[in-house]
Amino acid sequence: MFDPHNPTAHNPTPHNPTPYNPMHRFNRRGQHKIFIGMAPGVGKTYKMLEEAHALKAEGIDVVIGVLETHGRRETAAKAIGLEIIPQKLVLSGQTTLQEMDTKAILDRSPQIVLIDELAHTNVPGSTHEKRYQDVEQLLQAGINVYSTLNIQHIESLNDIVARITTVVVRERVPDRVLEDADQVVVVDVTPETLEERLLEGKIYAQDKIEQSFQNFFKRRNLIALRELALREVADTVEEDSAGGDPAAMTCNIHERVLVCISTYPNSVQLIRRGARIASYMNAQFYTLFVDRPDRFLTREESLHVETCERLCQEFGGTFLRMKQTQIPQAIAQVAEEHRITQIVIGESQQSRWKRWIRGSFTQRLMKLIWQKHIDLHIIATEK
Repeated sequence: MFDPHNPTAHNPTPHNPTPYNPMHRFNRRGQHKIFIGMAPGVGKTYKMLEEAHALKAEGIDVVIGVLETHGRRETAAKAIGLEIIPQKLVLSGQTTLQEMDTKAILDRSPQIVLIDELAHTNVPGSTHEKRYQDVEQLLQAGINVYSTLNIQHIESLNDIVARITTVVVRERVPDRVLEDADQVVVVDVTPETLEERLLEGKIYAQDKIEQSFQNFFKRRNLIALRELALREVADTVEEDSAGGDPAAMTCNIHERVLVCISTYPNSVQLIRRGARIASYMNAQFYTLFVDRPDRFLTREESLHVETCERLCQEFGGTFLRMKQTQIPQAIAQVAEEHRITQIVIGESQQSRWKRWIRGSFTQRLMKLIWQKHIDLHIIATEK
């Protein structure tokens, strides 16, 4: 993760006004921090500028590569005091437009550059089609980047956003841009706060306010987009934790329910109960049958397991089958592999003398999962 207090770890060459030389940074990739929000006006750019001022006060070399204020006075005022790399003029037909000057940023070689609106499409004829590609060039050169992005600009969410808002977003970035980021910060406000900002003219001009309320900024749209933004970042955090230190595997943001069945008839009841629990929690749903290699299933038992598999799939779950002599160990192993947070089992069918000699099945399972942050549900069923 990017540490702004030690920028030389990723940017070994201090600011030098001489022309950019790619060998200065020894091919070390810069770090990317994305400020993401559910909609325009939540304060992504303002938050990015706020952090930039704090870093500058600590002596870190921060510049603005491109800033889009959209006429918002508070945002423009927050940029005062930060160095701005002038944008270049690009002729498009009969119109002269401004674009981020990537070469000028490379020549300036700052420790951190602020780049607004990551999903922006460049003027035709530019070196890169999209602004995120310019950012990738800067990162490759060893320059650290702070950027901003709205959730509706992520490629895989385009269809979902269109269904929510009836607006097809044309400017998009690949999912990998968010996945490859070193840090993602959600800039979050309530829909009510965003509506207040819109009414006060802090997001769009007065002549666009009513139109915004009737379209993108409908209350139901904002609620759905906010949930979408929080979930997307939660998914990214969880995937990052899975790919790093094994100790971080306990960082499960989403619930996952595992129902453990046997050849007993109560298995059908357990699957139904587990499916309800998964539905309440909006969780992924799994069913596990441990097939002991030291015994053969009768025809009736095999048909019973097949029935359980079909029922699991009808509930949208994943059916798992595993060969293992020690059933508690098998359950614990599957729970770890699939990052289970809730385990559902039936009431023990062991006789008293077996429980006295070996300990109860529940006790043995608890010993294996008690440090894994997994809840255990024991469902009373008919004998």
